[in-house]
Amino acid sequence: MNDYLARLTTEGINAGSAMIDELTTEQMLMLINQEDATVPAAVAAELPAIAEAVEALHRSLSGGGRMYYIGAGTSGRLGVLDASECPPTFGTDPLLIQGHIAGGDVALRVAVEGCEDDGDEGRALMDRIGITSKDAVVGISASGSAAYVIEGLRRARELGAVTICVVNNKDTKLEEVSDITIAPVVGPEVIAGSTRLKAGTAQKLVLNMLSTGTMVKLGKTYNNLMVDMKASNKKLYDRALRMIKSTTQVEHHVAEDALQRAALDCKLAIMMVKSGLEAEAAAKLLQECGGSLKRAIRVCTKVM
Repeated sequence: MNDYLARLTTEGINAGSAMIDELTTEQMLMLINQEDATVPAAVAAELPAIAEAVEALHRSLSGGGRMYYIGAGTSGRLGVLDASECPPTFGTDPLLIQGHIAGGDVALRVAVEGCEDDGDEGRALMDRIGITSKDAVVGISASGSAAYVIEGLRRARELGAVTICVVNNKDTKLEEVSDITIAPVVGPEVIAGSTRLKAGTAQKLVLNMLSTGTMVKLGKTYNNLMVDMKASNKKLYDRALRMIKSTTQVEHHVAEDALQRAALDCKLAIMMVKSGLEAEAAAKLLQECGGSLKRAIRVCTKVM
């Protein structure tokens, strides 16, 4: 393991930041910013693999499966963050996309050391949450060496699930148990080994793409609007009204009436206004079109 870790770029010493503790505050921040600016290019180099992963995730979710993130430390927290944002953004069931972190939910706030080395718990997690061949599991680990994630993906693969890994080194142990590998290599961190920095930023960008790309393909947006969100607070209620008005060109009071009749479901309200159907009929047509508002509007337009 020592030889394995020693060769990782995420464990390397960044020559450019060797004297960071002697820089002025502005110089230090400029250095960090310059290093951060290299991350998008590293992610861009992995776009073919990210696209392959999005296609696989779409097949899993459209086939009745679920999507799971598993990770430890920063990687685990980023997975939980991305998963937890999907219900308010895309109106998904909280169980559809889940994030799991080594050490459990307490590890979201407090570092629980040693949990990433517990491969047995990674395997047990897959059995506990009921992974099936319909599902897709995304393992996240900067080093690609966290036993919790490796053994979790190994067990997921045994159960027939699609396995995807997001790492920040090439040829990692995690890649060996993954169907698809996404490896944006960002090089040594400004603070050696602190993968919450560039590596974490790269992981966040990748996870954004995985969930957003999959949700768009599942019809969770209309053009670039998050029409599947629920108007559950004042800000979202106002956003929903603006989306209804911009997509249907109706007056404010018409949009508000439709949103109320749609039980604050923005997508359904737009469908009602566009089609002239009442909530039940509009919802039925949306369901028949796999939840795609654009497809449902096209079907309705042809019928009309």
